Amino acid sequence: MSVPRKYHTATILANGSVLVAGGSSDIVCLNSAELYNPSTGIWTTTGSMSVARNFHTTSTLANGSVLVAGGSNGTYLSSAELYNPSTGIWTTTGSMNAARQYHTATILANGSVLVAGGYNGAGYLNSAELYNPSTGIWTTTGSMSIAREFHTASTLANGSVLVVGGYNGASYLNSAELYNPSAGTWTTKGNMNAARQYHTATILANGSVLVAGGYNGTYLSSAEVYNPSTGTWTTTGSMSIARGFHTASTLANGLVLVASGYNGASYLNSAELYNPSAGTWANTANMSIGRSSHKASTLANGKILVTGGTHDGSTYLNSAELY
Repeated sequence: MSVPRKYHTATILANGSVLVAGGSSDIVCLNSAELYNPSTGIWTTTGSMSVARNFHTTSTLANGSVLVAGGSNGTYLSSAELYNPSTGIWTTTGSMNAARQYHTATILANGSVLVAGGYNGAGYLNSAELYNPSTGIWTTTGSMSIAREFHTASTLANGSVLVVGGYNGASYLNSAELYNPSAGTWTTKGNMNAARQYHTATILANGSVLVAGGYNGTYLSSAEVYNPSTGTWTTTGSMSIARGFHTASTLANGLVLVASGYNGASYLNSAELYNPSAGTWANTANMSIGRSSHKASTLANGKILVTGGTHDGSTYLNSAELY
């Protein structure tokens, strides 16, 4: 990349390119954005956001535009903007009702975007809101039963959204809840076996959700699987090494690639593969450099693009690698 960055976002566009936006570079918060072309392996600068931000979210809308929402840059942000891939230009859209960072953003079946939770300086949030791409307006929807940040959100086969874990300022959370888009309400589901934040959540081919690693006062190697039919969690095989701030990507063969992260002592370059059929992990090739707070994007050719992050907590990376 042209700029070292962590806490950025990486979004697959309709043409297969990857849009990287914002983040931090050393002590500077970024508004810059750049595009990766998988055909050439080359990065090119594109239009900059109107506001520098990190810890934001990005969502690809049905019309191909990319919605960036919230984050922070010394100030907690409620603002949102849209990237037009055809022009490379950003335009401001409606602001959220609450400023927030460390939130999640999920595309619903009707094309709306559900933003949930996070933190904004005034406290940890249980609120949620919906962005309507047709009007550019945000409306409040049902609140989660508990405030949380650094949680995950996964879209299940029936269109509901499963929110898992996180932190609420007092406790690391093992709770999970489901958002029903038709009703606009949340329902508490079974608790995980371990509380965790900085974890990953991955939809498996059978519709189950694999949650791996994270932190709850100590870094975790444990993993568990959520069964949407029963609403229960089952422990599965543990990773070979504890890690948080890692990434998880589903490969074409159904295996899940977990890459890099941090374990409290080291920035990791190791990677491992989860086999859903066996419930076991196997080590795979290492990355060239340890990194955490990076992003991983699944390209149309099935390769995984890893971008940015930090390898020592203070040096930010502009390097990228392909698995």
